[in-house]
Amino acid sequence: MNKIIRKFFLYLIPFGLIALGFFGYSSYKTFFAVNTSFESESFKLYINLNSNFGEINNQLSPNLKSSYYFTLAAEKKGYSSRVKSGLYIIPKESNNNEIINILRNKSEAVKVTFNNHEGLENLAGRVSKQLSLDSMSLLSAFYDKGFLVHNGFDTMNAISMYLPNTYEFFWDTSAENFRNKMLESYNRFWDKTRISKAKKIGLSQQDVSVLASIVQRESVMKDERPRIAGVYLNRLTKRMRLQADPTVVFALKNQSRNLNKKIRRVLYKDLRVKSPYNTYKNRGLPPGPICMPGFDAIDAVLNAESHDFLYFVADPENRGYHLFGKNLKEHNTNKKKYIRWINKKKVYR
Repeated sequence: MNKIIRKFFLYLIPFGLIALGFFGYSSYKTFFAVNTSFESESFKLYINLNSNFGEINNQLSPNLKSSYYFTLAAEKKGYSSRVKSGLYIIPKESNNNEIINILRNKSEAVKVTFNNHEGLENLAGRVSKQLSLDSMSLLSAFYDKGFLVHNGFDTMNAISMYLPNTYEFFWDTSAENFRNKMLESYNRFWDKTRISKAKKIGLSQQDVSVLASIVQRESVMKDERPRIAGVYLNRLTKRMRLQADPTVVFALKNQSRNLNKKIRRVLYKDLRVKSPYNTYKNRGLPPGPICMPGFDAIDAVLNAESHDFLYFVADPENRGYHLFGKNLKEHNTNKKKYIRWINKKKVYR
């Protein structure tokens, strides 16, 4: 009897070793063998909200040596039924175990950049190209009446809350979270020092943003912006109309419902456009910014140059800069130089 049992085990051992070897090889191929096929250092995988495992597998398959073993590993680790949205970076020569651990726990932040857009619609379009968000959900969050009233904004000046810069978000962030983070950034920017400077020149934070947006559009030269800001503050003090051409341009664009419209020259007939943004017809500041002012433009208003200038016009001999005048006589002399130059260039619109 003992001989029979010994013979049985002698025959069983090889089969056991074979089975053990097969199990070990299968486990190795499933979890620990390199399974990436791309040559770059890494692969970015974007997973949308409510995506299922099949959709993720379809995205990954062209970059894997074996979709079969990846699926097997995902099922054994329970990932196939617990997919998470986000941006994930898969390094070259990763195995399935490493890939799934990344997809479970290592969602990456995305750098979101936007500049001096003229409308929240344009901002929504820009952001929707960088995050897993659609324009309509963003606009709904931007214009949410309860949010605006609670934080001291309205639909006209809400754009001032979005300061052009580069920010980090998770790719699957919500529209409300994006908006709320913008408010946090706005509140950090408006520290005690800036609030104090705004009060000193008699403007609210929103007023500063409105004026800064005009300064932003008047000059790309950062070193000249404090002087331009000083001109407008002088005009406000004297209760003169600002007569800022960029506000007329914005009024024309706003009227045509096309903020991307190109207008290179403001004509005399344009100065009659009926709009609360037209500072040739209306005294004081427009009801909201004509673009998103940058940090430099806002600080140019808060640190405006003190002088007696009331007028300025583009300097044809020093491109990007302006000629300044203290009275109409000086201004008209400067203006003639500019008109001769622009007519010579044949800029009619």
